[in-house]
Amino acid sequence: MNEGMISKRYAKALLQYAMDQKAEDAVFSEMKHLASAFAHEPRLRMALDNPTLNAGDKLKLIKAAVGNKGSEEYVKFIELVVKNKRDMYLQQIALSYIDLYCDAKHMNMGRLVTATPVDDAVKAKMRSLLQKIKPGTLDFETEVDPGIEGGFVLYIDTYRLDASVKTQLNRIKQQFVAENSKMG
Repeated sequence: MNEGMISKRYAKALLQYAMDQKAEDAVFSEMKHLASAFAHEPRLRMALDNPTLNAGDKLKLIKAAVGNKGSEEYVKFIELVVKNKRDMYLQQIALSYIDLYCDAKHMNMGRLVTATPVDDAVKAKMRSLLQKIKPGTLDFETEVDPGIEGGFVLYIDTYRLDASVKTQLNRIKQQFVAENSKMG
């Protein structure tokens, strides 16, 4: 079985279980935290892949990734995943759960990344823009990343609009290098 099928099956089972327990919103929040932890801390993946780390330590690590206080449904699920030695799929399971939850709730995911914090008026304007592009419920977040140097990067579901200074400078650099290689 491939990673995608395993992850999707576990995510579907978790969503169904969470919906039966009326805890799908809490689990959604926890899965977003877990996915974010994997994205921002590569050592988490390395630790879970470490065969010398026992199941108890893996459980503690995964619980800590969402702040140690997970819902009962989340904790039971994580215990099942670790018991079945499927912890290597946790990142994909979290991402699959988020996708399935959004589909079930007709929700779009939006994120605005800027180099400096933005005020509420800008957030409201971007939220309004995203609502026009993709009607429905919108889960909207903002993030500050000084690495983009200016401008913004706007995400809506799987689409990305990159208007960052860093990307624009990279494009200019690539054009300059291409032109110089033609001349020389």
